[in-house]
Amino acid sequence: MSHTLVRYSKVVEIVGDLLKVLVPPPVSEQGQRVAFGDLGWVEDPSGFKSMARVIRLEGELVSLQVFSGTKGLSTQASVRFLGHPMRVTYSPNVLGRVFRGDGTPFDTGPALTQDPKIEIDGPSANPARRSLASKMVRTDVPMIDIFNSLVESQKIPIFSVAGEPYNALLARIGIQADADIVVFGGLGLIFDDYHFFLRRFEDAGVFARTVMFVNLASDPVVERLLVPDMALAVAERFAVEEGKRVLVLLSDMTAYADAMKEVGIAMEAVPSNRGYMGDLYSQLARRYEKAADFKDGGSLTILTVTTMPGGDVTHPVPDNTGYITEGQFYLHDGMLDPFGSLSRLKQHVIGKVTREDHSQIMNTMIRFYSGARDAEQKQAMAFDLSEFDIRLIRFGNLFRERFMDIDVSIPLEKGLDLCWQTLAECFDRDELLMKENLIDKYLPTLDEDEPIQAAA
Repeated sequence: MSHTLVRYSKVVEIVGDLLKVLVPPPVSEQGQRVAFGDLGWVEDPSGFKSMARVIRLEGELVSLQVFSGTKGLSTQASVRFLGHPMRVTYSPNVLGRVFRGDGTPFDTGPALTQDPKIEIDGPSANPARRSLASKMVRTDVPMIDIFNSLVESQKIPIFSVAGEPYNALLARIGIQADADIVVFGGLGLIFDDYHFFLRRFEDAGVFARTVMFVNLASDPVVERLLVPDMALAVAERFAVEEGKRVLVLLSDMTAYADAMKEVGIAMEAVPSNRGYMGDLYSQLARRYEKAADFKDGGSLTILTVTTMPGGDVTHPVPDNTGYITEGQFYLHDGMLDPFGSLSRLKQHVIGKVTREDHSQIMNTMIRFYSGARDAEQKQAMAFDLSEFDIRLIRFGNLFRERFMDIDVSIPLEKGLDLCWQTLAECFDRDELLMKENLIDKYLPTLDEDEPIQAAA
């Protein structure tokens, strides 16, 4: 009898979204054995039906994550194993579509049952096939493009707290980024946030090059663990086989880590720091390391949201993430903070694929903004301000208005020109401490040039 037709009905325990069933070894050498990650089909006499995935093997005891949750499931249920791991649809037809956390279509589009499927649990790309990061991903967000450039094949999170507009920023980057395909993964989103992303992508006219995998807050927690793997598997195929420049957006990886913690507790695993499992680092790294620039293909860039409960950067999720990724964007008070943000790969593109003045203007602007912060503290403590302090404070206000606000959208070259314009409005030529040839070439004369405005 085919292995997939055998029903196993000795259900031992149901805990949370986990089902444990006894599976005796096959009676013959030709019989297939149950493997880690295999899919199963769970049925209950009450009419309950759901897919499940093997997550632990202990002798004859097999533990499965039930995708639809275990509400309505009894110990009278039975399990049939399909003999293969979780798969997701991959074809050009997935573009412009929305899928649930279990890989089924979430929209009203046609069924894709005949389209090819790929396994979602594959290894990261061979390092020998990767190229050194050397190409910039333009986003038209000045605090990214000018001060912390996003580079193809980079893996980088947005660190933020609840209530900040991180989803709005992520959507803007997905719309404006210089990428061929955008793959979005929503983890534990409320419906309003999901609808916001969908509407923004549709209104901007980029939905035709976008694939969405969405797990809502009301959906089973188990499906939340599948979304990053499905999104990254599809993105990797587009990059390797189609040579596309793919940008993967994931929000929110803290919800993903919380789902891992919930499942780990149900499996009676020994918790580590603050209740998270001891393999939190390796599980996060396994996903982030999918980012790559392929020598004979395209590229895969990963940008995620990582919320920090209570604004605590030492929380296990952002803390572990910081050791894996290549920097972070720090979002607070509706602005990207230049001091908390860092792109460790920006040196590969600044001044090499961007304009010659990029490095100098970036450093000079940050230097003056740091001085502006100091002058503002002196003002707050009622110290006497020098004329230079007053100009620094003016510069700080202009810097926040023209560059730090996440609603500002401006191309890189116009942003660099706006930097020069801002310097000319606040400081004298000899105060800039920059290369003379760059000052001669780019510093405008206010009497002759009209001020350059950033487009909101």
